[in-house]
Amino acid sequence: MQVYVLLFNAGTDNEGIHSLQANGRNTVLMFEDEDDATRFGLMLEAQDFPTPDIEVFEQDEIEEFCAEAGFDLRLIPAGALMVPPDSKVEATDWDPDGHYDEDVPPIADESRLSNAELDDIRQRLEKLL
Repeated sequence: MQVYVLLFNAGTDNEGIHSLQANGRNTVLMFEDEDDATRFGLMLEAQDFPTPDIEVFEQDEIEEFCAEAGFDLRLIPAGALMVPPDSKVEATDWDPDGHYDEDVPPIADESRLSNAELDDIRQRLEKLL
């Protein structure tokens, strides 16, 4: 099944995926319907988030990514009105401009997908379209 997720700076070296944070855990939202994902993205923009890109992926690819990255995930059924929380995390571990604190070591977690792996996934997804 295909799902829609919100990405920031899609297709760049500084790509980020939108997630909700609660109790020290990040949860990636997977939307069944593109319009619902778009609506959620517009609500984020209204809260001064950068403009997200709505990207389609196979559900199992997002599940695999989340498992490897240590993220939880939540499937938002078509027609469900998902509203962003009123508050947002003030300090994220992703910067829209790609500027990171020198004090923060870069993530060198083997569970992250390499750029080559991400490019391969993107190419396979583009072939589906």
